[in-house]
Amino acid sequence: MAGWRGSRGGGDGGAQSVERVSSSRTVRLGKVQPQAPGHRTVFCNDRDANALAKFKGNSVSTTKYDVFTFLPKGLFEQFRRVANLYFLMISIISCTPVSPVSPITNVLPLSMVLLVSLVKEAWEDWKRFQNDMAINNSSIEVLQDQKWVFTPWKKLQVGDIIKVKQDGFFPADLLFLASTNADGVCYIETANLDGETNLKIRKALEKTWDYVNPEKISEFKGEIQCEQPNNSLYTYTGNLIVDKQSLPLSPNQLLLRGCSLRNTEYIVGAVVFTGHETKVMMNSMKIPSKRSTLEKKLDKLILALFSVLFSMCVLGAIGSGIFINPKYYYLRFENTSRTEKQFNPDNRFVVAILTFFTLITLYSPIIPISLYVSVEMIKFIQSTQFINNDLHMYHAESNTPASARTSNLNEELGQVEYIFSDKTGTLTRNLMEFFKCSIGGEVYGTGVSEIEIKIAQRTGAKFESQKQPHAAREKGFNFDDGRLMQGAWRNEPNPESCKEFFRCLAICHTVLPEGEESPEKIRYQAASPDESALVIAAKNFGFFFYKRSPTTIYVRESHVEKMGKVQDIAYEILNVLEFNSTRKRQSVVCRYPDGRLVLYCKGADTVIYERLADGDGDLRRISREHLEQFGASGLRTLCLAYRNLSPDEYENWNEKYVQAKSSLRDREKKLDEVAELIEKNLILIGCTAIEDKLQEGVPQCIETLSRAGIKIWVLTGDKMETAINIAYACKLISNSMKQFIISSETDDIREIEERGDQVELARFMKELVKNELKRCNEEAQQYLLSESRPKLALVIDGKCLMYALDPSLRVILLNLSLNCSAVVCCRVSPLQKAQVTSLVKKGANRITLSIGDGANDVSMIQAAHVGVGISGQEGMQAVMASDFSIAQFRFLTELLLVHGRWSYHRICKVVTYFFYKNLMFTLTQFWFTFETGFSGQRFYDDWFQSLYNVIFTALPVIIIGLFDKDVNATLSKKYPELYKEGIRNAFFKWRVVATWAFFAVYQSLVLYYFVVASSNRAMNSAGKMFGLWDVSTMAFTSVVVTVNIRLLMMCNTITRWHHISVGGSILAWFTFVFIYSGFVLPKEQENIYFVIYVLMSTFYFYFTLLLVPVAALFVDFIYLGVQRWFFPYDYQIVQEIHRHEVDNNRIGLLEIGNNDVSPDDARRYAIMQLPGQKSKHTGFAFDSPGYESFFASQAGVYVPQKAWDVARRASMRNRPKPPRKN
Repeated sequence: MAGWRGSRGGGDGGAQSVERVSSSRTVRLGKVQPQAPGHRTVFCNDRDANALAKFKGNSVSTTKYDVFTFLPKGLFEQFRRVANLYFLMISIISCTPVSPVSPITNVLPLSMVLLVSLVKEAWEDWKRFQNDMAINNSSIEVLQDQKWVFTPWKKLQVGDIIKVKQDGFFPADLLFLASTNADGVCYIETANLDGETNLKIRKALEKTWDYVNPEKISEFKGEIQCEQPNNSLYTYTGNLIVDKQSLPLSPNQLLLRGCSLRNTEYIVGAVVFTGHETKVMMNSMKIPSKRSTLEKKLDKLILALFSVLFSMCVLGAIGSGIFINPKYYYLRFENTSRTEKQFNPDNRFVVAILTFFTLITLYSPIIPISLYVSVEMIKFIQSTQFINNDLHMYHAESNTPASARTSNLNEELGQVEYIFSDKTGTLTRNLMEFFKCSIGGEVYGTGVSEIEIKIAQRTGAKFESQKQPHAAREKGFNFDDGRLMQGAWRNEPNPESCKEFFRCLAICHTVLPEGEESPEKIRYQAASPDESALVIAAKNFGFFFYKRSPTTIYVRESHVEKMGKVQDIAYEILNVLEFNSTRKRQSVVCRYPDGRLVLYCKGADTVIYERLADGDGDLRRISREHLEQFGASGLRTLCLAYRNLSPDEYENWNEKYVQAKSSLRDREKKLDEVAELIEKNLILIGCTAIEDKLQEGVPQCIETLSRAGIKIWVLTGDKMETAINIAYACKLISNSMKQFIISSETDDIREIEERGDQVELARFMKELVKNELKRCNEEAQQYLLSESRPKLALVIDGKCLMYALDPSLRVILLNLSLNCSAVVCCRVSPLQKAQVTSLVKKGANRITLSIGDGANDVSMIQAAHVGVGISGQEGMQAVMASDFSIAQFRFLTELLLVHGRWSYHRICKVVTYFFYKNLMFTLTQFWFTFETGFSGQRFYDDWFQSLYNVIFTALPVIIIGLFDKDVNATLSKKYPELYKEGIRNAFFKWRVVATWAFFAVYQSLVLYYFVVASSNRAMNSAGKMFGLWDVSTMAFTSVVVTVNIRLLMMCNTITRWHHISVGGSILAWFTFVFIYSGFVLPKEQENIYFVIYVLMSTFYFYFTLLLVPVAALFVDFIYLGVQRWFFPYDYQIVQEIHRHEVDNNRIGLLEIGNNDVSPDDARRYAIMQLPGQKSKHTGFAFDSPGYESFFASQAGVYVPQKAWDVARRASMRNRPKPPRKN
């Protein structure tokens, strides 16, 4: 291939081939062998050799369909829904002779539903296609003929050498070869991958630093052996073979597709993975779709309707087989028996079978085909217009609104019973400040933490802060103690320990400095706020980290040799043993300018203490006490340690480290094993204490959610003391609660740990946890049976939880946990968070919600019914995996108690109303079947039946699903107990469905028999009796008016949209029937010609239209009044308490209170307002009495006695007597 370095051909090519054979065994006899299953081999800048491996191209497609697959695949997706498949079957049957209705009756509604769904799918896929085309046609510079040539992304191939300029995106996964920065480093931003905007450093191998210009890089003959494509964003193993030398590759040399280049003129890289084999594309698989609990129950309701339909058809088929009899000579069966088997009295079994299929098509409207489309539309608007645009969930400081990332779970927000919350960044701000420290057994720092203040307020103790109130502090540094500042540490009893402490802070990290090299103007890019706070602390103590290269850290040290002296020291970084959730520590091996080798290590106290050298027990004991003291103050702690290394020891260890780093299999595991060899015999320096303050409004939010019947669990990796005090501070735990604490921090366990017998430790721990769980469970049962019934709280740490989650103990753990109002799990891993969530979700079958802000919360978020991500300081991984995202924990109140509760109420009403109106309509046809000898004669015209769900009753139910509101947002939060109705699923029980079914049966009987009976003596203006189509048109008119008025009766709020939709639906019926009756139609449809005009010319029409709906709805009216009067729901009581208050909020809009949101915030987040009007709660004709209930007494509202209170009290037991009216 011209322009590309070939691997075959002339003498040079042969020489190159021989060279490559000596460095790798993947090429023999001039042929590329098949790729090994464990790894791939890539030849840099050699397209011919790579072509034989048949790597995938770099073109990507995120579309679901193409031109040929759209229709079959799209229809397949639609018919996976049972309802659509059912209507397809009905449409097919309606095309056969057994169908009494025109095929259009069933084909039209199905076609409209499918058309809307397919158009939506096509539009979404078209947008994806356009986006793919824009990306695939982006250009990048590729090395060709010793010069850079612009080439579209889609034409890139594995092994190509490319150049990416500053602020450009990487078009594929690249091996970083060289950059214009010194020492082969570049800075990248990974926001498209994980949402993190802080820059990350990548460094090329020293062997490839010089490959910057095209002339030099065209000589590059490298060969890459690396892992096969996978979806792990943070791992990469491979080797680069250059000049017969094998160099290990790590994630530091990998530049992922989608990331962008920053602060670097340009970089040169070799393409390793392309297209759909890149790591970001392999991670782009959609999260498994979650279905709400109500939607699953809806499926059961549809199955119940199928059962009703089947029963009706079987009954009609049996009746038809019985009715068919030659004795009915006037029906002339003898003339039809030979041609129509359905009416052949000689074969009644065939008659019954054919009638069964006839009735299926006749009764098909009982299954509401438009239900799914209507519910999806309602949920979509609820999400995009109401949740996303709520100013009460808009965080002005970070300019972050709430976001509903899915509309499937809106109503699930109204039924949550358990919340699983992370602590750091979720309950707290994740804005870390260096607050206190312990060095050499001495505590430094005089400040009083926020948690200490809360503890003092709780216990009534007095405290005094020695902190200077007006001292100017840098962000991230809230330390106040003159003994360590400005070189004063030199006068402390332990100056050497202080010096090692500060150097550990300044050296042991992965922070990147940005900006000018001055303490005032420099900025630090850190992977976490903790890292940044520690480096800022070192700077304030006089150890200023100002510059780094891949192999060196530069620190400007003050007051080390003598007071006032400042010197720049370069520490050579030999190895970095990185932090991960398993190791829970980070180490660096550095060489001082004088040749001294030191390992600095920082990490959790549990892992550091396990690796300390023997001796100096007093320091370990005192430091542990300090750690517990810091934890009790709600501070985050880390231990610092170091170890001096001899050159021989280091060289021996480094050989093993390089060997492990070069391994293609289990590299991470081998590196961890090698790290264990050197991270031992450490010398404890001290520990740090960092304060992370509670988010605004967290205590009030948790208190409100608790009153709503929601149980909150905190799952954190912090120490037990820290977690307990945070729980107290945010009012999750109170002094009145009985606490059960299951901890592994006991003397017996520590004694076994010191012996190092892991088998004995596991056996002892399991037995201990088993006994503790049984004891706590028994005590919990006793407390629950006592008169006082105090609230219970459980606190358990990660080690004990590991054994408690064992299959033999998890049932006891679950029973104990479910009896507790609050649970705190400390020292837990991300996996344990997900396991605890799944335990309650599956074991207790309760609705769960998980909320977190970091990557370690993703598994927990995905395990729960509803996942909420907080867009905080730890990137956007949690948000990207969540169903809903908010900026602050306190917004959960609005999300659950307002939007969640409203959505649950609305969807319940929509579903039950659909069930009612379709069942009632179908039953009128069913009663008519009894009048026609079960022959399958249709009662309604085909078009009436087709448009009933699509036009005449479609819009009002959508309006109620969008705008109905039992109480406004303010009252929803004032009376959080209202939320318990959703937890109990009070509005979608089978009892509620049965009640609607009863009224559907009753109303259908009234509508049918009243209309038929009243038409027996009715005559038109010509003196003729009314025929079938006159009666059916009158009946259909009554049905449309009745179901629309019934919808108004179930509304809690009435707006002009309700009037317009209900009035418009009834008007649409009359408009249609006027037009439809005014034309002479084909023979099959000629029955309705001029019928409405004849009907409306008679007094019978107006009398029936007035009388029948009133008679049909009268029992409903009485039932609703009695229910509201004697057996009210909680929300109805609140309505009565506040019935005289005018609701000034705009219905269906954001409820923006003048006191809650400033005009600046409102302007900052401008919202397009929908029209609306003031509304009031409707009751009924009854002037419903005020209720003396828990809510009324809680609010301190006096409600005067009404005349009918005597009757009401007589029907209710143990009701307190209201005060007399003066």
